[in-house]
Formats: sequence, structure tokens, C-alpha cells
Amino acid sequence: MKIEPQLITTALFERIAGQAEQSPRRRMNHNFHASAEESPHRMLNVLLRGTYVRPHRHVTPPKTEAFLPLTGSVGIVVFNDDGGVTGVYRLDAEGPVRGIDLPAGIWHTVLALTEQSVCYEVKPGPWVPASDKDFAAWAPSEGTPEAAGIVGAWEKLFL
Repeated sequence: MKIEPQLITTALFERIAGQAEQSPRRRMNHNFHASAEESPHRMLNVLLRGTYVRPHRHVTPPKTEAFLPLTGSVGIVVFNDDGGVTGVYRLDAEGPVRGIDLPAGIWHTVLALTEQSVCYEVKPGPWVPASDKDFAAWAPSEGTPEAAGIVGAWEKLFL
């Protein structure tokens, strides 16, 4: 088997963005890692404005996460165990803050602050769906009216 480099191109962004437009979640990822077992996981996340990423943390096993916007602007909101906001971070492809490295076990969410944002994400593998994310009980589930409303509230933190 011949191993080839994978290029990160505008055409790739456009293809993934088209898939995100078709997704009810308003986001889509593209994995560069070859399998769920590989480590580290490297991926592109295309986030469209209005997407809801339920607050979560990675504790079983503990995993750090790094986000770097390649286009657009994203907001990272960090919470305490009760859902209180403890940090608000605007990341922008043009700077001045171009990325974040989140410690393992920290409650967080990410939201698109521009119509479309493409982020490069890195976190340790392997990916085990049953334990990858610990979702916050205090946050609404995806697809609920409450979830749509909370995105708007979080966006106001960045005004």
C-alpha cells in the first residue's frame, strides 16, 4: 500500500462545507487519520453559523483537544461543573488569537461566529463512541428547541 500525503485545500473546504449545508447538524468533519484506533486524531471541522455542539468534556480516558481555525471565526465557551461560564475565547484565522489547546476534562463547546468556519482539530485516539464524550447533563440535547435558543445566548457573549 502506497502512503500519500493529504493536502488541506480550498476545494476540500468547499466539499466539506457542501456536506455541512446538507446536514441538519450544520457541521461536518473530515478525518485525516485512517482509523478510530489511530492516534492522534486529526480532522477538519466545518462549522456553519447556528450549529449546536452540546457542551462536553473528555474524561474517559482524559483527552486534550486543540482547535485552530483555518478560515472564519469560532467561539469556545468553557464551563464549570454547574454550567456557569468560566471562559470565553474568540479564535480567528486572521488573529490575534489563532487557536486553543483545551486541557483534558474541561467542559466546553464551540460555535461558529462567522457564516462558515473551518477548524483543524487534533486530539488523542482511539475513538470509542461510548466513552469519547461526557455530555453535560445541564445542557440541552441536540435537536431540541432549547438547543437552538442557547446558541443565540452564547453568541451574545462574543458581541
